[in-house]
Amino acid sequence: MTTISAVLSDTTAADRHAVQAMAREKPRLRNWLRRHLASAADVEDVLQDLFVELVLAQRAARQIEDMGAWLFAVARHRLIDLFRREKRSPAADVAAAADDDVGPSLAELLPDDSAGPEAAYAHGVLVDHLTEALAGLPAEQREAFLAHEFEGESFAAMSARTGVGINTLLARKQYAVRKLRQSLATIYLDHSTD
Repeated sequence: MTTISAVLSDTTAADRHAVQAMAREKPRLRNWLRRHLASAADVEDVLQDLFVELVLAQRAARQIEDMGAWLFAVARHRLIDLFRREKRSPAADVAAAADDDVGPSLAELLPDDSAGPEAAYAHGVLVDHLTEALAGLPAEQREAFLAHEFEGESFAAMSARTGVGINTLLARKQYAVRKLRQSLATIYLDHSTD
């Protein structure tokens, strides 16, 4: 297995580009991985594997248009491999599969408001629109979405707390995500035609 130090021993422009991309995406990736992995060591192992794979892809002159999306896709595949090896329980598999179907959280997709005035403006507009869209959701969907996405509560913990089945909670969150994505797509179309 290739280590980070071995990869960095031959630093090129492509390597520096990969290092910058990984530094930019690492906080979002770490947060996303923490929701799926119980062990902090597993999270760090996956992050290291992602970095090595990104550097090797860059060295092979692979054209990666959206490094963030590419890194999340590779991370998702790593999780699937880990889950297969661990033989997770059926309830955990259902929750993990539902999260994989949803993809990165909406909070992770918002522009970084510290990346300059345009990004800060876009972040503010999207947060305002997201707040309004959340208020328009049915209460049960809004509660499931907020508990999982913003409070980090697992579906199993929500089920134990509310007495509602995991599959019902998963469905509520998925409906909420679909409605929020439709709402955010509308604002994207409104602002992309300006």
